[in-house]
Amino acid sequence: MTAAATIARILADPRFRDAVATMTREHDRTVADIVTLTEIPAPPFAEERRAAAYLEMLRAHGLEEVEQDAIGNVMGRRRGTGNGRTVVVAAHLDTVFPAGTDVRVRREGTKLFAPGVGDDTRSLAVNLAFLRAMDAAGIRTSRDILFVGDVGEEGLGDLRGVRHLFLEGRHRDRIDAFFTVDSPEVDRIVTGGIGSKRYRVAFRGPGGHSFAAFGLVNPAYAMARAMLTLSALAAPDAPQTTHCASVLGGGTSVNAIPNEVWMEVDLRSQSAAELARLEAEFLAGVEAAVAAENAARSTREGAITAEALPIGDRPAGHTAPDADIVRLASAAVAAHGFTPRLSYSSTDANIPMSLGIPAIKIGSGGCGGRAHSLEEWIDVEPVESLRGMSASLATILAVAGMEEA
Repeated sequence: MTAAATIARILADPRFRDAVATMTREHDRTVADIVTLTEIPAPPFAEERRAAAYLEMLRAHGLEEVEQDAIGNVMGRRRGTGNGRTVVVAAHLDTVFPAGTDVRVRREGTKLFAPGVGDDTRSLAVNLAFLRAMDAAGIRTSRDILFVGDVGEEGLGDLRGVRHLFLEGRHRDRIDAFFTVDSPEVDRIVTGGIGSKRYRVAFRGPGGHSFAAFGLVNPAYAMARAMLTLSALAAPDAPQTTHCASVLGGGTSVNAIPNEVWMEVDLRSQSAAELARLEAEFLAGVEAAVAAENAARSTREGAITAEALPIGDRPAGHTAPDADIVRLASAAVAAHGFTPRLSYSSTDANIPMSLGIPAIKIGSGGCGGRAHSLEEWIDVEPVESLRGMSASLATILAVAGMEEA
């Protein structure tokens, strides 16, 4: 059966129509869940309160094996009719916003404004709505569905939650497919994972008075050389590759040669091979910058050294356009009147993609904007929200194997 035929069969099934009707009736409950979860702070590396609340929500929805793992992910299993093979449906608990950020939700018409409301709190609530809809309609799937609220997706969290799920978690050997529900947009299906390498590089030297010790090596000059070398490295458009010197610090006074300066850099590529090339050239450039500064000025009080500390490593990966999970997602999106777009991004799906496990990013429905800003917003207008939710639920059911009535 073609992907389009599989989706058409699901959409025509009275149980799926009942599921959509349940999501429609319970739309206000879904919005209330979004607000409740958004107003529980989940800053980087401090998702505990939101994780605890979501764990109780999963338990209240009657899932089996409801648990929190060693890294902090919370999850529960919706049992299928088969042999325990599993489809993961995940949304991340964390936001990019630091502790103390005002996360109260402001409502203007059908729009909700709050930091993290769309990335990715809406998806947590939508996954609960999927659960209620399937249960109310009596839908069964051949594969189990493991619903996961994962930690550490954003920034320096470095995908630690999903990394743990696939490398150390007790369910790892049973997972056949992976969805991350992340951001409202449904037409954009992420099938490629942009890999990244992130470093904090500290340049150190003897320091001294800016006038009296003039002529000694200066770690700031070494760092400047390294930054300029980075700026000149090849960054092809295909495969898309980028580099950025993003955060800088160090020094003690305007009239002192610094003892230490540091920078953080972000290296990215769609290609694992291209990312490895970029990383090697960057690290070689750091060594060359140190050597050049030590040759340019006096080292009588000590030489410049550099320490490159990895602070992020997201593997690149790709799920082929002709993979079943992609074809079914595209068919479901198209059947709901959207034009599917396959794209690359950096999401939790990077981890399973890099391991050869079929994985994509799908949307939670509706629209939104200003992600990662204090004015982040989503629109919870029911018609468009439910159209997107229906498309994503159909995708999940197709991959999990919706059983005949």
